[in-house]
Amino acid sequence: MKRYCFALDLIDDAEKIAEYEKIHESIWPEIRQTIVDAAIKDMQIYRIGTRMFMIMDTEDDFSFEAKAKADAENPIVQKWENFMWTFQQALPMAKPGEKWVRMNKIFGLK
Repeated sequence: MKRYCFALDLIDDAEKIAEYEKIHESIWPEIRQTIVDAAIKDMQIYRIGTRMFMIMDTEDDFSFEAKAKADAENPIVQKWENFMWTFQQALPMAKPGEKWVRMNKIFGLK
């Protein structure tokens, strides 16, 4: 199993943040299925202020390229991502069009 961590910011608007969290209490079933189908075993999102942190545990054969291709070809995923962008904003160091920015691990206790 592999673990990846990402960061992203939300727009600084308390009402939008509350709505975003409410939506994530029960994501669209089609979105949940695309996550599972991509060999993602677990995904958690944490928030402090406007900063979000996502932990993603995957099978060893998980592929970012395959997931991106499948998502690009799925109109429901595209609708979800466009909707989510109404709440989110890219980190200052993000590349153009990049949402979740992959973080580098700098410490491990084990």
